[in-house]
Amino acid sequence: MFLGDTIMENNLNEAILDKLTKTCTCKAIPRSKIKEAIKNGASTIKEVQKATGAGSGSCGGRNCSPRINDLLKQSRENI
Repeated sequence: MFLGDTIMENNLNEAILDKLTKTCTCKAIPRSKIKEAIKNGASTIKEVQKATGAGSGSCGGRNCSPRINDLLKQSRENI
């Protein structure tokens, strides 16, 4: 296996996990949707919540806000 194959496989695995992993469990919103909102310019938890509907479930964002914040931090570190 070549390095390029490994990188592509890792990216594919990450994309699959992002679609399967629910960031907002109340509304079943996947991590991929949160990452897409961030990629499209959402830079705060409130902006991500507005763009995705995360945080509007029964917990009022208490469960997903820390996970959204972590994804926002990761995106800033990768710039």
